[in-house]
Amino acid sequence: MEQNCPPNSTESSLKTNGQKNGYSRFRGRFGLTLLIIGFIIFIIGAKPEVFGLNRGVSIGFVQIIVILLGLGILTWGGTLVLLALWGNNTKSLLVDFGTRTIATGYVICFFTALADAFGFGTNPMPNVFLGRLQSQGLIIGMAIIGAGFVMMLPYKRKQQ
Repeated sequence: MEQNCPPNSTESSLKTNGQKNGYSRFRGRFGLTLLIIGFIIFIIGAKPEVFGLNRGVSIGFVQIIVILLGLGILTWGGTLVLLALWGNNTKSLLVDFGTRTIATGYVICFFTALADAFGFGTNPMPNVFLGRLQSQGLIIGMAIIGAGFVMMLPYKRKQQ
């Protein structure tokens, strides 16, 4: 009997859920959970009146932080889900570009939303709120995150 051969039993290679790629499945479920939690936190920051929370006239510093926290968790969860869709297949270079594009989009969102707090916005520090230009920067950053998600989608190459 050769010692380098794998065991004949297939039970050792299967996970408890019957899948060979149980890690990928767990990562997908964890990513979906983070995606939902991040979306709820994002909505709490953007529209707190949906949950019956009191809201001021403008979007202030705490709301901006909650929006960015929710967007970050949502982005992390979406990235985990899309990476789990690839499973054990080798990821293309476009997927690596997609993850970097997602991170770049989040950095753009972070710095444009907190421009006043960092001192390069139009309002001084005590009066931090999300203005028109900052909202546009946030939307541009989210569009870049969306483009990164599209880059990460798994695809099949046509057989020639």
